[in-house]
Amino acid sequence: MVSSAHTESVGHSWKPDILGEPFEQLTLDLDSDFEGPMVATLVRRREVPLRRLASMFNDEAAARGWDVLYVHGWSDYFFQSELAEFWSAQGARFFAIDLRKYGRSLREYQTPGYITNLADYDEDIEAALTVMGHGIGEQPTRRLLLMGHSTGGLTVSLWADRHPQRAQALVLNSPWLEFQAGAVGRRALAPLATIGARLDPRAPLPNVDLGFYTRAVSSAMDGEWDYNTDWRPARGFPTHPAWLAAIFAGHQRVAAGLSISAPVLSMMSSRSTLSVTWSDRMLESDSVLVVDEIAEHSLRLAPTVTVAKIDRAIHDVLLSAGPVRAVAYGQLGQWARAYLR
Repeated sequence: MVSSAHTESVGHSWKPDILGEPFEQLTLDLDSDFEGPMVATLVRRREVPLRRLASMFNDEAAARGWDVLYVHGWSDYFFQSELAEFWSAQGARFFAIDLRKYGRSLREYQTPGYITNLADYDEDIEAALTVMGHGIGEQPTRRLLLMGHSTGGLTVSLWADRHPQRAQALVLNSPWLEFQAGAVGRRALAPLATIGARLDPRAPLPNVDLGFYTRAVSSAMDGEWDYNTDWRPARGFPTHPAWLAAIFAGHQRVAAGLSISAPVLSMMSSRSTLSVTWSDRMLESDSVLVVDEIAEHSLRLAPTVTVAKIDRAIHDVLLSAGPVRAVAYGQLGQWARAYLR
């Protein structure tokens, strides 16, 4: 067996990534589904020897000996190179995955983001962890931190609950832990979604995304970020009953309480602005989720949970304005020094 410290660099055909140096990507073959062959894509920030050496002598590098795997949210993909730089400076090896039917992994014949059970992503995550040296049956020499944004935060939380002891820490960025209309709304709509999933699982649902969040993120509007709009469309991917039923099932599991064995950091904005009309407040608040619901449900994930509300943050806290991101990274670094050393 190859040592877990070297597994990720042996026997795999990494190629240059769209983000440029020092990022590389690796295609992970998955089982086929009714639409045909599927893949996930693992992205890594290749280690620079001098940078790695510098982190060894940096007392502020809180994540030496750690591997980070980042999981994106709905209608999204990994493009946050600044996040990778942060973890690298902390001494960690950084990886991110574009899940099946998202981003680098999306094929023309596929329904974007479509899935009928969030547990199906276990295959994607396991394929990534195997390459990283954290696969089933391995004896990793490094510790594992999972990081997820929005739907990715829900996905990694459920995964960590099903796979105790596999990850030693979780960081969640505005995790989608409850439906925007709350538990009452979820319980009212869940039976309809379930019936729809049985009758016509891929029927189009009404699009409730008015593009306000994109306006707060995109450099073409009021935000700061450039990205592939085919992989991250302005009003999101179309949604379907089977997908919504899978989300509701995940929310129900969180509401019942999880038992994640690792310490959890859950970051979010300090306030929400959910409206059918644009407001400049959406540039400094979460226009997608209800942050108080996120905070409350975060406490149901694990015995040890830290909740950090970041003032003036948007839905993806780490895509907020520069001064806000600086505060968020400061909070993340402080938590890392407390829990990862």
